Amino acid sequence: MNLRRLRAVIHAVIFYALILSLSFAAVASWAQVAEPEAKAVTLANDYDVTPNIVYLTANGYQAKLDVYQPAGENAHPTLIYIHGGGWVAGTKESGILETVPFLEKGWAVVNVEYRLARTSLAPAAVEDCRCALHWVYEHATDYKFDTERIVVMGNSAGGHLALTTGMLPVSAGLDRECPPEKEVKVAAVIDWYGISDVGDLFEGPNKQDYAVMWMGSQVNREEIAKRVSPLTYVRAGVPPILMIQGDADKIVPYSHSVRLHEALDRSGIPNELVTIPGGHHGGFSHTETEMVYSHIWAFLARYLPKTQ
Repeated sequence: MNLRRLRAVIHAVIFYALILSLSFAAVASWAQVAEPEAKAVTLANDYDVTPNIVYLTANGYQAKLDVYQPAGENAHPTLIYIHGGGWVAGTKESGILETVPFLEKGWAVVNVEYRLARTSLAPAAVEDCRCALHWVYEHATDYKFDTERIVVMGNSAGGHLALTTGMLPVSAGLDRECPPEKEVKVAAVIDWYGISDVGDLFEGPNKQDYAVMWMGSQVNREEIAKRVSPLTYVRAGVPPILMIQGDADKIVPYSHSVRLHEALDRSGIPNELVTIPGGHHGGFSHTETEMVYSHIWAFLARYLPKTQ
């Protein structure tokens, strides 16, 4: 067994050990856990894992990503996943389980970390995630990424970064850390309770400490906030966007998803807002999560280009 295959097995076993311990801890029957264990073995055999690839060095920080590459010669639809944490906390490893539904469907996954506020203030995180997208394009042949079927997904601050990664034009000036040779695009964005208006979180009833920390004491923070707010970039040609949020969210105002949904509608951009009644900032029930994923798969079936 080569080193890459060994790493794949180790990572897959870790993933599914966690899943099984959470989902089947109270189940005693072997028959009831046989199917999930079979899935774990299949996943381990069908994926190569390349962890901690440095995709950018900026401000003395090496930003890294992990690649989960399915077996086979054909190009694969590819999920770029961006973790949350208010731009001030979180790790790519903390979001591994969020990618499992895509791994089970045979997608390639690129799990991205980025500079947090303690390393670099805004707009560094936005710049990093754009660089990760450019890296995916540049290495599509190496890892068999289908650049026609790239989807960006994240939760909370990661939802915001998924939106900016998919919506920003090069003309916004936030690609200077890794200037691309041409405009790049994604097929769709999946935003789990992300921020659409950063400036709304600085003061007043929606003030959030994490947003204040991300901006720090920069004198032009209002200007920066506008440059990194998804609402700034709603226009013809942005990719289809699916938003998911609870209407009782206390961390990111539910109004952020509503305002983005309305702006996208006015611009004729395909989009959908999935509302979790009474839902908070994530932590949705099993039934609610199943409902969300039914919307995700239907949305992607509608808007992703078909394979030849």
